[in-house]
Amino acid sequence: MIKQETHSVAMGYILWIFGFMGMHRFYYGKPISGTLYFFTLGLLGIGWIVDLFLIPGMDREADLRFAPGPLDYNLCWLLLVFLGPFGIHRMYMGKWFTGILYLLTVGLFGLGFLYDLWTLNEQLTLANAA
Repeated sequence: MIKQETHSVAMGYILWIFGFMGMHRFYYGKPISGTLYFFTLGLLGIGWIVDLFLIPGMDREADLRFAPGPLDYNLCWLLLVFLGPFGIHRMYMGKWFTGILYLLTVGLFGLGFLYDLWTLNEQLTLANAA
């Protein structure tokens, strides 16, 4: 049986452009190092450049770790990164109440957005497994 991909190398490189903020690390399910990159500007740019070569391995690891299903990880991450404070990613996942709440409170004043950076992959895996 062939394992279906959940994450994309191309998406990893797109988010790598924002790597000094750790977005590609959050995308691949590495919230601790993503947060470290956020506060250190990609480890002062050095870690950001090194990750240029590590993305294919992070992609393979994420594909093995997270469950595929009807909800697309790439689309949901795009919605989170670019429209996260408005809750569009939550509405995509069928979480209408919290999506509207995010819309009215700018992502629960930014804290909900940060929570979703840390947990979006697990939220999608649970939704896809159901």
